[in-house]
Amino acid sequence: MRTKRISAAIALAAASALTLSGCSMGAPSGGSQQDASAGGKLTVWIMQGDQSEDTIKAINERFTKETGVKVDVQTQVWADINTKVTTALSTDTPPDVIDLGNTQVAGFAVSGGLLDLTDKADDMRQGHTWLSGLEEPATIDGRLYGIPALGAAGAVIYNKKMWSAAGIDNPPSTYEELEADLQKLRDANTDKDFSPFYMPGRDWKSAARWIWDAGGDFAEQQSDGTWKSTLSSDNSLKGIDQWLEFQHKWSSEASRSLDTGNPDFSQLLAEGKTGAILNNSAGIRTIQQYNPDLTTDDLGSFPMPGASGKLQPAMMAGSVWGVAQKSKRQELALKWIKIAASPEIQKDYVFAKDGWMPNYVEGLDEVMKSADFPSYLTGFFESAKNTKATPASPQWLTIENDSSLNCFGDIATGATTAKAAAKSFDEHADSLYAKK
Repeated sequence: MRTKRISAAIALAAASALTLSGCSMGAPSGGSQQDASAGGKLTVWIMQGDQSEDTIKAINERFTKETGVKVDVQTQVWADINTKVTTALSTDTPPDVIDLGNTQVAGFAVSGGLLDLTDKADDMRQGHTWLSGLEEPATIDGRLYGIPALGAAGAVIYNKKMWSAAGIDNPPSTYEELEADLQKLRDANTDKDFSPFYMPGRDWKSAARWIWDAGGDFAEQQSDGTWKSTLSSDNSLKGIDQWLEFQHKWSSEASRSLDTGNPDFSQLLAEGKTGAILNNSAGIRTIQQYNPDLTTDDLGSFPMPGASGKLQPAMMAGSVWGVAQKSKRQELALKWIKIAASPEIQKDYVFAKDGWMPNYVEGLDEVMKSADFPSYLTGFFESAKNTKATPASPQWLTIENDSSLNCFGDIATGATTAKAAAKSFDEHADSLYAKK
């Protein structure tokens, strides 16, 4: 997830980094008096590839100026980070502030390792509306455990030159217009290996859009706080059927058993073997690496229209700031996070320097109105206004990693029916949700 200034360079950099995928109810145990007596520096863990040195420097300088306290920034790598964070939160001297993936929060919150930030939310919002795809995964059983830090949302990336050659001058705004345009692409590109819209069958994150657009979901939280898998609900099955129809109609038959990486769907677009893919803005840079002759003027993006008549909800990738429950500097940690989440830092650094989307909805419109906003990023920013998240259950990470979601490839290839696959998925997921 990265950009360069809002110049073409920043825009390119922005595209490169976007490749990211027992709750404690206690009040802060620190307080200003304890913070003052804790000694030392505020310790902040940041993930490699998230905030740039310039951004962290700006936050730290403002924080130190206002508090007199210096900051010890420790950069972490993604490998084995879940184990490292879990271990750190269990000690008596954890990092005070931790940069967390938005879908990681539930697992750390349920163990009691993160501070409940619910009562701080209004102050932290600073009069703005956070991106729902960042806030929702950090909200567990109605309690907030992470403050949105940065985000990225997917959209349709398309080859504008190819679409123009097929007689399409403007991106579609409705599902019907999209399908009509894809038919024009097919008529204009008769090679047997060409797909108007390449979408691998095992790409469950794309299928999720159709499920959400139809009013379905992977799971629902019950009144007692437990989760119930709902992939076999009527609305979810409706979305799966609509996704399957689209996938079979506009993507290649060979893609039904594949995921996005082999072959790389960005390479297929770069080579002219497809007219469109669903990806985040990192795909722009990857496409240009495969085909340097394609400039940002040749590529465009637009939010994916839904069969519902509205834009499809997009899955939000990104990070949030958490505070360790055992931190002795909680008030200082909250002060640091408030600065990091401020509109000034979000616009002037998180977006303008690092290429991420600002953490609040109003900020999307603000940066899009700037004179040097790269037009090819428009679809990603519009998509970010309507985002959804996977279930905020600590068991969801297990579901993502245990091959359960490969059922979408089985549905796409016809190895099983949507109804049978969804029923089997629900049974497995419910067995996990039942675990404490």
